Amino acid sequence: MNTKPPELYIAADVEADGPIPGPYSMISLGLAVVGHPDRGFYTELKPISDEFDPKALAVSGLDRDRLLREAPTAAAAMHAAAAWIDGLRRIGRPVFLAAPAVWDGMFVHWYFVRFVGHNPFGGTGSGVDLRSYWMGRTGCDWSETRKRDIKRAVGLGDLPHTHHAGEDARELAQLFEAARRPAR
Repeated sequence: MNTKPPELYIAADVEADGPIPGPYSMISLGLAVVGHPDRGFYTELKPISDEFDPKALAVSGLDRDRLLREAPTAAAAMHAAAAWIDGLRRIGRPVFLAAPAVWDGMFVHWYFVRFVGHNPFGGTGSGVDLRSYWMGRTGCDWSETRKRDIKRAVGLGDLPHTHHAGEDARELAQLFEAARRPAR
């Protein structure tokens, strides 16, 4: 008898004001449970440094001055995210999912370790990368694994990508759910 809890894929999306955590800041985090559209988490974060790339900041459309005044500290935001993830353990084992997992995962892992002391997804910060999953599933080339290509292939070509971390985490959850369905 298999007593392992089912895996819960948690789609993550990050908006940041630069290319790496530490010198730059994660300014919003969205999480969504694949197959459970009613389960999601979103937070904005107070920037942790004075450095930022205006072009990176512009992608999210978030106002840095407002975040500095109103957003929760990184510690408060990441503790809330960890508590939300830990609360899911009663229904399954959380597994990190991102697209690309390298970029989003770098920020998520660094922020959890720095501000919570551990990553609730596990010590290595590893998880599922949508593009790698799709390449393995279909045998396609890497150049055919862009999110828009996968969306088109699974019939979700009109699913928007808004650069709002909460909305984009829900987008990724829907996309991964569709990508995991058996081929017709």
